[in-house]
Amino acid sequence: MSKKILIVDDDVAFGVMLRTWFQKHGWEVSLASSLDGAFRECLSAQFDLILSDLRLPDGDGIMLLTELREKKIMTPFMIMTGYADVQTAVNAIKLGAFDYLKKPITPDVLEQKIEAALQQANEVRKELKPKSQPKASAVVKGQSQVIQRVYKHVSLVAPTKMSVLILGESGTGKEYIARMIHEQSGRKNNPFIAVDCGSLSMELAPSELFGHIKGSFTSAIADKKGVFEVAKGGTVFLDEVGNLPYEVQKQLLRALQEQKVRPVGSAQDITVDVRIIAATNEDLVGAIEKGNFRQDLYHRINEFSIEVPPLRERLEDLEEFAYHFLAQANEELGKDVKHISDEALEMMKQHQWDGNLRELRNVIRRATLFAENDEITADNLPVLTSRAPKATAAEDMALQPGDEKEQIIAALKKARGNKTVAAKLLQVDRKTLYNKMHLYEIEL
Repeated sequence: MSKKILIVDDDVAFGVMLRTWFQKHGWEVSLASSLDGAFRECLSAQFDLILSDLRLPDGDGIMLLTELREKKIMTPFMIMTGYADVQTAVNAIKLGAFDYLKKPITPDVLEQKIEAALQQANEVRKELKPKSQPKASAVVKGQSQVIQRVYKHVSLVAPTKMSVLILGESGTGKEYIARMIHEQSGRKNNPFIAVDCGSLSMELAPSELFGHIKGSFTSAIADKKGVFEVAKGGTVFLDEVGNLPYEVQKQLLRALQEQKVRPVGSAQDITVDVRIIAATNEDLVGAIEKGNFRQDLYHRINEFSIEVPPLRERLEDLEEFAYHFLAQANEELGKDVKHISDEALEMMKQHQWDGNLRELRNVIRRATLFAENDEITADNLPVLTSRAPKATAAEDMALQPGDEKEQIIAALKKARGNKTVAAKLLQVDRKTLYNKMHLYEIEL
């Protein structure tokens, strides 16, 4: 059986050249030209290797690597980079990339590094196979009153055809709730496709959502089905819908109202059948007042709303989630940590958790790595020794004209790396913060 590789590069000519080389060496090759396109490829197929350019039009290779690891997709990953980005590529290795390749790439080096990556992957699989730890449950619900109310609303709306808007802070598990709705609906046997609207630029969004035909623009080297067509009969989850470009909002509204989409470059509409679940941590009503979000689209996606509470409002569920994330970390890291000390649990309950469940998962993952025996102790939680600051109206760190880079770095330091908090401190949306971080090459 031939090996499968995903090549992620927005330089189409370079991607085609790599594809040709790999095909000559017996590989089955898939190409993606964007972060979102690559992520969808990884959700729909299994690969033996991922080779990604560092810089992509809607993000970078490190963002792809991080997202894949969060989804427990552990495919060997290599970064391609120019000379000036070598330090960034080294940082990617610290996050779990196998290696990096400096452009221009020579065939001999490419072949050696691929062989080493595949060999390491095989060794890791052999090491992990004998361990007989039970698999971490894919579902953990929590028993607090506030979350039980959310689940009740899910069970009410899931069997209907209503569009649902899920509200909540970043990291509260909005996609998890969206998947629950899908799994309890009559569409559960059809696709569930998540779209990160924050990564969709005005140029990319129509193609990603509605597809395109070959030759409709420079890099359209083949026909492509959009999300709405691929999700036929299923559910499309529009995460951070408030970040959609205004013009794309108009196109989305038409698609939802008419249940038809028109691929870029085509003169023909395609009938689609999807259910929309959207989510946001932004104030859409405020965005409407500012003219940044369409009121008609808001009412179309908000036939039913569910608000997911932040972790600090459901601390009685913290221990259950902590042990759930511990089981996941044991599987991923090949460890056998069984307990969390009472002192460590109490320390966690005193923390602010601005990053919510996502932050808790990352803290437990790091603590599991540092644990020297079978218990996580307070000493394994240095990141919780001080609380991450909350953005308040009294703090005047709003981004001002001038040295934006220094202002952003200062906000990120004050927020201890929490980008959601930093964006609030700067009084910009998260997408704007990400774009400016890339512009000024700010790394954490």
